[in-house]
Amino acid sequence: MHVPLMSDYFANGETPEVLFWVGCAGSFDQRAQKITKAFISILNKVQVKYAILGKEEACTGDPARRAGNEFLFQMMAYQNIQTLNNYNIQKIVTACPHCFNTLKNEYPVLGGTYEVIHHSVFLQQLIDEGKIKMKEEGSFKGKRITYHDSCYLGRANNIYEAPRKVLEALDAELVEMKRCKSKGLCCGAGGAQMFKEEEKGNIRVNLERTNEALEIQPEVIASACPFCNTMLTDGVKNREKEEQVQVLDIAELIAASML
Repeated sequence: MHVPLMSDYFANGETPEVLFWVGCAGSFDQRAQKITKAFISILNKVQVKYAILGKEEACTGDPARRAGNEFLFQMMAYQNIQTLNNYNIQKIVTACPHCFNTLKNEYPVLGGTYEVIHHSVFLQQLIDEGKIKMKEEGSFKGKRITYHDSCYLGRANNIYEAPRKVLEALDAELVEMKRCKSKGLCCGAGGAQMFKEEEKGNIRVNLERTNEALEIQPEVIASACPFCNTMLTDGVKNREKEEQVQVLDIAELIAASML
């Protein structure tokens, strides 16, 4: 795939409409790379003028701060802010709620103020503007889909409707889990829990959440976060349901259903 770099735009004296912040998961995790590719294919199709930082992008520092290493977080944040400010970045879109939350809410105090948009909101805008057009007989038409709320997107930033509106465009049957929206249950990866062994308990959080999803017999569990995607995929595999239930990001669902 051809993905334009910020440095190339800068060298030509141009500025893209948006910077796509890929994030560590979207860059290095094999599963999350598919989400990145799906989102980029959408941007290319609707001809949004975008760029990525490429090798100039470092981790936002979110896991370091959540794990209590404030010094490391600030080092990483200052490095990113310097890069972003040097390019005079105004608008950032990202497919990771963790990156979204950190860039939007935690960078301004350190001198990095930008318009930060999560890809669910960005996709909703593109659909509302008529730039994304769906196939008449899309791959997911009539399918039973449930959406899992990411903590960082939902409770932390109050974004509940955008991802659901995006899914509505698929003309599928949307079903809600018992615990959803502001009462949604964490997938178990947030707060740097993704990178450590869990403490003793009766059941792993991701299995508890997966069980709740499987109770309502969906054909697709949709998420809008690479970490949630990993945890729910592991849960579905644990229940040996990967033949019957797909775990997909909203960008993948839209990319597969676009004209």
